[in-house]
Amino acid sequence: MASTSISQPVAKTLSVVDLVGETLKGRIRIPEFQRPLRWQWEDVRRLFDSIVKGYPIGSVLLWIRPAPEAAIRLGGLRIPARQFDDGWWVVDGQQRLTSLANALSEEGSRDDRFALAYDLEQQTFCHPSREDLGHIIPLPVLFDLQRLIRWFTKEHPEAGERLDEASRVTRAIREYQVPAYLVSQEEESVLRDIFDRMNNYGKRLSRAEVFAALHPAQGSGLEPTSRFQQIAESIDAERGFGLVDDDTVLRSVLARRGGDVTRDIRVEFLESTQAARDFGREQAETTYWEGAIALSRAVAFLQEDAGVPHFAFLPYRYLLVVLTRFFAHFPEPEPRNRILLRRWFWRAAMVGPGPFTSSWTNAMRTLATRISRDDESGSVQRLLASPFDSTLRLPPLTGFRTSAAASRIVLSALWALRPRSLLSGRPYDRSDLAESMRPEGTPAGIARRILNRAPNDQLAWAANRILVLDQELPGTPADLLVSPPLERENNAAEFLASHALDDALVSNLAQGDKTAFLNTRQQRLMEIVRTMSKR
Repeated sequence: MASTSISQPVAKTLSVVDLVGETLKGRIRIPEFQRPLRWQWEDVRRLFDSIVKGYPIGSVLLWIRPAPEAAIRLGGLRIPARQFDDGWWVVDGQQRLTSLANALSEEGSRDDRFALAYDLEQQTFCHPSREDLGHIIPLPVLFDLQRLIRWFTKEHPEAGERLDEASRVTRAIREYQVPAYLVSQEEESVLRDIFDRMNNYGKRLSRAEVFAALHPAQGSGLEPTSRFQQIAESIDAERGFGLVDDDTVLRSVLARRGGDVTRDIRVEFLESTQAARDFGREQAETTYWEGAIALSRAVAFLQEDAGVPHFAFLPYRYLLVVLTRFFAHFPEPEPRNRILLRRWFWRAAMVGPGPFTSSWTNAMRTLATRISRDDESGSVQRLLASPFDSTLRLPPLTGFRTSAAASRIVLSALWALRPRSLLSGRPYDRSDLAESMRPEGTPAGIARRILNRAPNDQLAWAANRILVLDQELPGTPADLLVSPPLERENNAAEFLASHALDDALVSNLAQGDKTAFLNTRQQRLMEIVRTMSKR
């Protein structure tokens, strides 16, 4: 981190009118190292409530440097900004300045995050009313003196008795003074250091956001946001895998360059540390790009070889990180090594992080460091070594929860059977699954109970679950198994096998013998899961 000192910042106060005006002109800019906008409606409401009450809202730190002509995206605003020789780049205060400019402008307030009004009766900030009420004023009207006068004299003359209250709030907002520090500094690294040290206001940054802020992709021209979110969205669009969380993407990007993914991210691209990385000296943009490619290869392996179709089916996220490191070094493994890697994956999923002092972080670091560049077969053999070369215990199948690792193993086992529609008998495909998982991204809605009533100790068994991607069913899954629709009468045996069922199990259901049905199917699922570790 740079140690250069800076000249004394210029301290001044700026009114809300001045700050909003400069923002809408395009003088105020957001540098690439800033974090994504994270405030929501309640945060914005609290900001204006503090302003009207005269509470301090903190200072802002502005970096004075040239700002080129650009089309700026700021919250819900689109600003065609001219060139400024003395642009104001926000080092600290982005959330507040963005909220002020959006909530107080007509265009920005159309974004739900910034849609605010003032209730003159309750004397509080609220959501704008869809009705034209005489006691609720949208903030852009309250902020604009000409519009405020027109609102009282022409649109709501009956509200004249509340003019004093409206004037008080308008004056409090427009005249509120925000302490500002203006810094002139040529070295961007110094400003990054300041940003890093002042990042205590509002919501705390995640490790992924800190990395993206400190190591941006130069010249991307993108709105400041999480680069890792962009990678996740790209892979989801390509593979239908769902959205991988930012932290897992960050660790995957780090794993490509070195096995210890818990290392200090602040020095990742220093000259003194670059030589120790697997791919030597490279720019941040290359790291993001190549990391995304390796992660995409790992996802393809999970879907096509291991049979994990969606991120929500992944038992442990750290296994994806380890796979990303492997495919970064060995993009096209030998066929035998692919088979062994699949075997390792399922054994690791069943063992879990327990043997590594019960910490998934330790497990991830230990396994990632077993992968060495230029040694594909050796890397696979080291992954398969202890504790994965011993006798495995099957995961419990008696307490099914879609958020539990054991239950996700069962979900993948059910998916490996190529389940068919309960209505048409057509095999589901990954696109069906991806669509059924949106927007929540969890399998809770597709892992349906077969029996809603069963012996208490069996109701939560994995055997009582079936994968259903059809949006609406004309009856319960049990009803449709016993009395299949006409469209499903062909290929009945194939349909039943695709759900780990057969005629005998359906007969149990038809006769109301729930215990026999669940006991038999539970044993069948255990055998399927056992087979997965030997493939």
